[in-house]
Amino acid sequence: MNQLKTYSRRSGSSVSAVQLDLDMDPFHYRKWGGEQTASAGDWLVNNGGDVYTVERETFESTYRMVSLGVYAKTRSVWAKVADADGAVKTKEGETHYKAGDMLVFNDPDERDGYAMTLETFERLYEPSE
Repeated sequence: MNQLKTYSRRSGSSVSAVQLDLDMDPFHYRKWGGEQTASAGDWLVNNGGDVYTVERETFESTYRMVSLGVYAKTRSVWAKVADADGAVKTKEGETHYKAGDMLVFNDPDERDGYAMTLETFERLYEPSE
């Protein structure tokens, strides 16, 4: 597989989000070809109409509030093109991907990852300087 490269979120590509700060049992939903789980304290994110949850620690370490309910991703990501179809285990569940999609990680050790189409990735991210 090809090497990871570093990318930053494009300026102006913020998300709207609300924390699930509720006394609740975890809930499950299907997205990206796998079952996802959200727990109390996780974040419900609307990323340009794509709605999903992000685990609390990951959200809080990678996003900052821009205004009430609006957040910008402030940390770089490491990414590479998937050579073949597959699935990546995420903190919320599992994401399936196709060859040519982007595998994206919040750390260079590839522990906190997810996948997205190349088109979506190029709309949201640019190479870091």
